[in-house]
Amino acid sequence: MSEYRKVTTNTVEKLRKILKNDALLIHDDIESLKSYSNDESGGEYYAHMPEVVVKPETKEQISQIIKLANDEMIPITPRGAGSGLAGADIPIFEGIVISLERMNKIIEIDSENLVAVVEPGVVTNDLCRMVSEKGLYYAGYPMSVETSFIGGNVATNAGGSKVIKYGNTAHHILGLEMVMPDGEIVEYGGKRRKDSSGYNLLQLFIGSEGTLGIFTKIYVNLIPQPGKVVDLLVPFESVEKAISNVAPLMVETKSLPSGIEFIDKKSIYYASKYTGMKLPYQDEVESYLIVQYEATSLQEIEELYEKGGKALQKNGAKDVFIADNRSNSEKIWRMRRNWLESLKAVDPYVPTGDVVVPTSKIPEMVKYINEVSNEFKIDIPVAGHAADGNLHPAPLKPENLPPNEWKTLSEEILGKIAMKAAQMGGAISGEHGVGFIKKELLKKTKPKQYKWMQEVKETLDPNNIMNPGKLF
Repeated sequence: MSEYRKVTTNTVEKLRKILKNDALLIHDDIESLKSYSNDESGGEYYAHMPEVVVKPETKEQISQIIKLANDEMIPITPRGAGSGLAGADIPIFEGIVISLERMNKIIEIDSENLVAVVEPGVVTNDLCRMVSEKGLYYAGYPMSVETSFIGGNVATNAGGSKVIKYGNTAHHILGLEMVMPDGEIVEYGGKRRKDSSGYNLLQLFIGSEGTLGIFTKIYVNLIPQPGKVVDLLVPFESVEKAISNVAPLMVETKSLPSGIEFIDKKSIYYASKYTGMKLPYQDEVESYLIVQYEATSLQEIEELYEKGGKALQKNGAKDVFIADNRSNSEKIWRMRRNWLESLKAVDPYVPTGDVVVPTSKIPEMVKYINEVSNEFKIDIPVAGHAADGNLHPAPLKPENLPPNEWKTLSEEILGKIAMKAAQMGGAISGEHGVGFIKKELLKKTKPKQYKWMQEVKETLDPNNIMNPGKLF
């Protein structure tokens, strides 16, 4: 976009005065800048180099940087851990990357009000561990719990394995302090759990992917620690049998698991090679469900997994393996958590789809993914959060296909799958966000909403300084 200006030596000097000695600035170190040029969305062909990276430590510094960017018409890209999968934190118009990695304080754990107050650069797992020590629980964490930042979770409205019982990130955010696109610092919500005072602007900013401002403080809802957890590993002779068990399991047991994960045979093959582990019946079955139950007592958890196990076996499970201790559970979840890493080990360019459909449509969606796989003669391993209808197809690049050609082909494949999901009453993204990779799909599937979202963006950010090229 021609109206944007380049970062000049004068701009860098002004940034140094804002940051003083309190924060780090990267300007002419190409190798260091390169690590802020991409995320986990599918190889270096999506990378764009920033002109400068700043690492502020206070909201006041962020405010001054944003005001400077407006004055000089320089685009800003907010960045969390870089674990995103839709390109939301890639600086496609160069400019200034504001990395939030140094804003990593857990400000308060308020046990009386069941609220944690954190900065956006807190690693999700660090928060989970710290509240756990106080007998509390943050139930909104995604699968990337060990790498993602809370701020990034909020920016993309991240999901994860526990959405069916606890909801996605939006359900766990009580308040936000933000630096707006004009540099003003504003607070929305707080430690309260009710607020009927006009439009719910808090929810507007959750999932806005850095296009409407930068979070500087986040109020997170906590609940009492459930205490007892058990995982069931359930092999099935076909994908259809596994997927068709999801809804009946919840209906027949009259209880919500905290998660039902799906992983197919291709995925298990690569995850097994990567982790050096092997699951029961691995060479004989086509897919697995991982079912997790949580409860407050041993008696309650036993009743839950016994009812669940019986329902699964009645409906075609080959067996049900119960992991009722931390060691056995870790073996099961290690395969699922390392799914994407195992695929990247064989194909560093693997992109990850993120479609969501109504739960009843999951079998039809999986069938369609297999049809696309056959049509393009491409392997498409699939894993996902089956309980909430969120599936992650991951097409693997053919060995002899150049990366640039694969970029075009993989986008076509995932685009077809995403459009099919929307036609089924689903959406093009369940938890990864839109970024710039899916913005054309957003426009096609939600034309009215797209227009209204653009109008909100233009009102709050008339100079289009904040994360330009994302969503729109």
